[in-house]
Amino acid sequence: MAKLNEAALAQINAICDRYAGEKTPLMMILSDIQREYGYIPVEVQEVVSEKTGISVAEIYGVVTFYSFFSLAPKGKYIIGCCLGTACYVKGAQQIIDKFADELQIGPGETSKDGLFTLDALRCIGACGIAPAVTINGTVYPKVTVDQVPEIIAKYRSQEA
Repeated sequence: MAKLNEAALAQINAICDRYAGEKTPLMMILSDIQREYGYIPVEVQEVVSEKTGISVAEIYGVVTFYSFFSLAPKGKYIIGCCLGTACYVKGAQQIIDKFADELQIGPGETSKDGLFTLDALRCIGACGIAPAVTINGTVYPKVTVDQVPEIIAKYRSQEA
């Protein structure tokens, strides 16, 4: 979506129009765009700004503040490593480090093949099964460093 084509521009304008009567439409507009495209690059923020009159700076601030919005495309599989207190004391840092090493990316980045995005999460409420990892909503309990390559291989094999 880096260069907006006519269809994308029309869709973004339609999303903005959908909330024209709302007093504070920004979160709804951005949520719909995120759901539709998977990310909200600056080019899209500029279109939203022109359509709504909300400054690009304000839109950018919202997009970068909330973790569910993204400035770049996310991978097909979003790996969330909980770094909340319970997970952290049970080795979550080593788990996320192993994912980063295996995938050759850091937290917040997407692998070159576009399959994986690695996210560091705060508490996900799975303290009893710490350290916990989520992949597209599937929760992996009590993950060990040795399990990381196997978990990645499982998702890679689905692509073969």
